[in-house]
Amino acid sequence: MLTALLIMAGIAVVLGAVLGYAAIRFKVEGDPLVEKIDAILPQTQCGQCGYPGCKPYAQAIANGEADINQCPPGGEEGIRKLADLLGREFKSLSEEHGVEKPKSAAFIDEHTCIGCTLCIQACPVDAIVGAAKQMHTVVAPLCTGCELCLAPCPVDCITMVPVGETVSTWKWRYPVIGIRPETRRAA
Repeated sequence: MLTALLIMAGIAVVLGAVLGYAAIRFKVEGDPLVEKIDAILPQTQCGQCGYPGCKPYAQAIANGEADINQCPPGGEEGIRKLADLLGREFKSLSEEHGVEKPKSAAFIDEHTCIGCTLCIQACPVDAIVGAAKQMHTVVAPLCTGCELCLAPCPVDCITMVPVGETVSTWKWRYPVIGIRPETRRAA
């Protein structure tokens, strides 16, 4: 019996090594255009664009199936970057898909939370932790601000809190190392 288990374990190890090697050796690279588009998107995975996440939306843009102005979290800045990358004309954010908002993160009022786990199930990035019938909390650095946890909460204990600008949350918006145009010296 023990010998049979050892043989099966050995076979499993060898098979795992072969499959691992094959996965590395024969890795199929994705479409470079899709990867570039996806890198511009905010990675909120919110679905406001009409697609189940940023990668499917990037694929749809690359295939010409979606407009570049469907991502509220990416906002005007994201649309401009996509227009530049793709050589397309800039379009304002589509009102059909929402409005641009300041970056925010979910906050759970732990005294009101009933531990239903519906928010955990709705979170596309696993930023909410907790257990059934126990309070939940949001791991703020992981939260993308997608707001998908708001609707399923039966006690409305989740609110969106604006994320303040810090060194770790600040975005490089200007081409010369973050210096705003009005503060640059004339050359």
